[in-house]
Amino acid sequence: MEFANQNILLVGASSGIGLATAQLLHKLNANLYTASRHLSPELAELGTTFLELDVTQPIGNALDGLPDELHGVVYCPGSIKLRPFERIPVDDFRADFELNVLGAVQVLQATMKRLKKAGGASVVLFSTVAADTGMSFHASIATAKAAIEGLTRALAAEYAASNVRVNAIAPSLTDTPLAAALLNTPEKAEAGAKRHPLQRIGQPQDLAYMASFLLSDHSSFITGQVLPVDGGMGRLK
Repeated sequence: MEFANQNILLVGASSGIGLATAQLLHKLNANLYTASRHLSPELAELGTTFLELDVTQPIGNALDGLPDELHGVVYCPGSIKLRPFERIPVDDFRADFELNVLGAVQVLQATMKRLKKAGGASVVLFSTVAADTGMSFHASIATAKAAIEGLTRALAAEYAASNVRVNAIAPSLTDTPLAAALLNTPEKAEAGAKRHPLQRIGQPQDLAYMASFLLSDHSSFITGQVLPVDGGMGRLK
């Protein structure tokens, strides 16, 4: 894969899956624009064009520094709040929805003209294995990510004629700062690995490779899909 002369925006690229994707795309010579609340030292090392952005607030003109054409947008912000359903405040449902769904809506509304102008572009969103496979204590995040899957298909249909492809990736448990509380002991990590048919926890690079593939011309006949990268958890026993 090669991304020379391609302008790509990564939202939420300061750590975890977003950072791994930024690092891979940097190696593949993309013109990277990254947006998040904070610029992490690891992201700063890449020398991307950084735009300060809080997707839970009205974004206003925060993305005005982007070029006129965008060949790709990756929206990485996410959340993990696992609790019994009866103990999840409605405000937590609302916060998950605002971060995961409405943040993506804002970013895509602000960038769609640039994507269409590129004459061929790709959007990558993130769902979760729990949106399709029922999992206890996942009610809030599964609800939000199920909305992402609906958004993926609706936008793929609406913008197919403009040659803007829209797909989503559905990971399982991945070794990122966001999941640190679920993997912070050897026992937790071992138990998490054993839940996967492939007997390991996902790594940020696993998702970065899929995101880069979906951004590339190698996936030019793929749109409207939710692609699991979950070690077989969602389909195998």
